[in-house]
Amino acid sequence: MQLFSNDLGIDLGTSNILIYAENQGVVVREPSVVAVDKNTGKILQVGTAAKNMLGRTPGNVVAMHPLRDGVISDHEMTVKMLQLLFKSVGTSKFFAPKPRVIVCVPSGVTEVEERTVINAVVESGARRVYLIEEPLAAALGANMDLRGPNGHMVVDIGGGTTDIAVLTMNDVSVSSSIKVAGLAFDDAIARYVRRKHSVVIGQNTAEDIKIRIGSVFPRDDDMSMTVKGRDAKNGTPQEVELYASEIYQVLSRMARQITDEVLAVLEDTSPELVADIATNGITLTGGASQIWGMDKLLQERTGIPCSVADDPEACVAYGCGKSLSWINHMNEGPINIARKRILKGK
Repeated sequence: MQLFSNDLGIDLGTSNILIYAENQGVVVREPSVVAVDKNTGKILQVGTAAKNMLGRTPGNVVAMHPLRDGVISDHEMTVKMLQLLFKSVGTSKFFAPKPRVIVCVPSGVTEVEERTVINAVVESGARRVYLIEEPLAAALGANMDLRGPNGHMVVDIGGGTTDIAVLTMNDVSVSSSIKVAGLAFDDAIARYVRRKHSVVIGQNTAEDIKIRIGSVFPRDDDMSMTVKGRDAKNGTPQEVELYASEIYQVLSRMARQITDEVLAVLEDTSPELVADIATNGITLTGGASQIWGMDKLLQERTGIPCSVADDPEACVAYGCGKSLSWINHMNEGPINIARKRILKGK
């Protein structure tokens, strides 16, 4: 470790960006949203301030997610956002060396997408960039002991992707990634409210519904909440009362896609590792793992004990932080996840 090291670990998520600074912990935890002036291309706000602008901006300002499905969809905006966040960490000080950065990528990432991430982080001010597979980082952040030949399973349900992996001996044995996660749940809620109640709601309102009354497993009590939106027919303000039971119907089908993928990963896993997982249980990480009943649903479908990690939203960032201790032994550049999967016959 360098005497004046300022190495960083980054969870470059679809919904949130978290930055872990060596010896400091998580120093940035902001939504992955930027507000841009369309006329000048200038970024007006990033993070929470920009997220609060979603659906509320004047004509010349657009608030947007520069990442989609766990990968970069707008390279220029991602670079500008990271530059501003790096400044807030203090890496741009005159006497500070450019940081080495470890960034997590989803299990389903292609080599082209890996290179896009690397280029964006280098353009943002990094000296060197190293990649780590997202479920491995999540498992490290959830304090799993991966050093021995014992099998562990992590299900990381983020904003854009759900990454599922079986891990052993500090590496990924079997993994999969699907584009069903937090933002897909939000979109499904917004579509349902429009179709069923003829009320148009924004992304932030849909997320609030998911957090407050959303569930993927039947509740004992049918909670409700009042939601304000725009009448789809005449554009006037409209209120509608939503119940937990109807939101459960919306989300349960998508949640089953996640459980089906977990079962598919278990089918591809060796019997010895599955036996270990049956003993060790399945650990859920990621912000969307906190939807009510996700652990109960997985446990019912798999028959394996499931639990949600402490501070699940930050597990990947903490894992990137822990992996900084290996940075001198890591290889720069792409890690060719897609090619490795082909070689394994996945």
